[in-house]
Amino acid sequence: MDRSLLERLFHQAVAQAQPALAVERHLPEEPKGRTIVIGAGKASAQMARAFEQAWPGEISGLVVTRYGYAEACERIEIVEAAHPVPDAAGAAAAKRLRELVSNLDQDDLVVALISGGGSSLLPAPAPGLNLEDEQAINRALLASGAPIGVMNLVRNQFSTIKGGRLAAAAAPARVATLVVSDVPGDDPALVASGPTLPLAGGRAEARRLAALYRLDLPPAARRLLESDDNLPPDPTDPVFIRNSVTTIASAALSLEAAADMARKEGIEAAILSDSIEGEARDVAQVHAAIAKEIAMRNRPFKKPVVLLSGGETTVTLRGKGRGGRNGEFLLSLAIALDGAAGISALAGDTDGIDGSEDNAGAFVDGATARRMREAGIDPQAALSNNDAYTAFEAIGDLFVTGPTGTNVNDFRAIIIR
Repeated sequence: MDRSLLERLFHQAVAQAQPALAVERHLPEEPKGRTIVIGAGKASAQMARAFEQAWPGEISGLVVTRYGYAEACERIEIVEAAHPVPDAAGAAAAKRLRELVSNLDQDDLVVALISGGGSSLLPAPAPGLNLEDEQAINRALLASGAPIGVMNLVRNQFSTIKGGRLAAAAAPARVATLVVSDVPGDDPALVASGPTLPLAGGRAEARRLAALYRLDLPPAARRLLESDDNLPPDPTDPVFIRNSVTTIASAALSLEAAADMARKEGIEAAILSDSIEGEARDVAQVHAAIAKEIAMRNRPFKKPVVLLSGGETTVTLRGKGRGGRNGEFLLSLAIALDGAAGISALAGDTDGIDGSEDNAGAFVDGATARRMREAGIDPQAALSNNDAYTAFEAIGDLFVTGPTGTNVNDFRAIIIR
């Protein structure tokens, strides 16, 4: 297995997305008035620290990140909350953020540091809903297999902070949003459900999607969805006209950095896509078919080559096992590659945590499935139970990095020799 090269490619992709470099290159114009920094997401504490070090003037602010992801800042307060299911700490932080941007004037600047994970870190239930309702909504979305765009449009209906509402509350101050994108296609309004960026798509579309994905919503959420209460702001509202948004790091840039590194190490690289979506186990089948076609017939790319891809797959929960979407992808890949020679792979979440476990991802080659069976694990049964973590833990092939400080979604690399 090309484990060392696979690890280096992953770390190169992560390094490209580090906020310390990206933030400094995209500082907004200084205001005449105050500068207030707000933020939410798994990379937002690192973004806050980088902004604090690079900003020439006075600043104050508040940023919320996932438990264990805090960074030491001097002028920006960092608080932690739960991900992927919201908690009371996140609700308190969301309330404070809204208060922080209230009563500003047109000479003030709000800098919003937004990264993936902010949706669950900023629970702010709409009137008639409570935190338990928002937790239930999140669980229903996570179990549905819905893509991130669907999840965020639905979430926006039930929030008083998402979908541009936080930016609307800051008016008439100018809002400059810096985004570390973790969504396929890099639409900044989808990252963290866009607290400062309105999302296209209305209540009727949200109702249609909730029905399509058979979302098991709590009664209060169903009632709100059938009403015209708490409608999200329209993207054409003049309240947003002075605002700006810049995507400072993304999967596309990280994959290009990994591809450059591979070529310098003497192996050609092919980027399949930076925005792959779909069921993780199905996406794995397609990747496996391409890898085996190259291994057997040298098409559509010639050996040796590394296939790179990014995006955000989904997992429809069928069992009660452990693991995230990268583990699910890899377990399905291991089954598809069973017995194949000369193919090895790594997939991992660039924030260092796959789902709710302690690993970023895992390693796979043609012998992975056999070694699982030898360890007493039936790979197909583990996949049916969504239990990839246990399967890879049993053979010592988990990939553990700890929090990386950034988040540009999933990274996948498959080497064919």
